[in-house]
Formats: sequence, C-alpha cells, structure tokens
Amino acid sequence: MQTLFEFTLPHGYLDEQGHLHRRGVMRRATALDEVEPLADPRVRANEAYLGIALLSRVLLSLGNIRPVPESVVERLFATDYMFLQEFYLQVNGSGPRPMFPERLSLVETECPACRARFTLDLGQLEDAPPEGR
Repeated sequence: MQTLFEFTLPHGYLDEQGHLHRRGVMRRATALDEVEPLADPRVRANEAYLGIALLSRVLLSLGNIRPVPESVVERLFATDYMFLQEFYLQVNGSGPRPMFPERLSLVETECPACRARFTLDLGQLEDAPPEGR
C-alpha cells in the first residue's frame, strides 16, 4: 500500500531568503492526525485553523523544508493551500468509492511542447462534447 505521495504546488512557497519551494511529499493521514488537532487551542478558537494544523502533520517535506511547520502552511498562497487540501482528500480517499468523488479529478501533468507543469481538473472535461461534434 502506498503511504507517501509526491506533489508539485501550482505556485510554490517563497521563503524569507527568496527560495521557491514547489515539490513536496505528503504521507497518508492516521486517525490521530485527524483527532489530535481538535484539542489545539487555535483550532478551538477558529475551526478554519484545522486545515493548517492537519496539513502540517502530514506534509513531510516542501522543497528542502523538513518537516513542514504550521508557520509555513500559514504563509502558503491561497491557491497552494486549496491545492493541498484537495490533494489531502485524494490521498486519504476510500478506494473505489471515495467520500468526495467530485474532488478526485485533479491531475498533475506537463506540456509536451514547453515542459511547463500544471494541474488539470478532469472533472471540467466530463461535460465537454466529443471532438468533431
């Protein structure tokens, strides 16, 4: 069973020295990962902080940052934070019958011409008419 998952952030984390960190590794969450942050005073004061606390527990690396502290997750661009939340749901889905099937359509790909990497939402392609019609 796979427990470690590589990812590339859409924009990346820019640290205080000006280094951009885009590639990272997330591990599959445990029950304790989901339960323990609920006792954190920051989560009790603001439920929205749960995502930050949870992601910092399962992110093993982001560029050369190991481990990834909450302070780094707090300073991610909103797009990257949303990407990691979606990725977390993909990584921790429940196999053939995922709990959030609408969120499992993101794939990371690369343009064959220019080699630029980007995330594609395959869910948007479901309603597209077949080519030639």
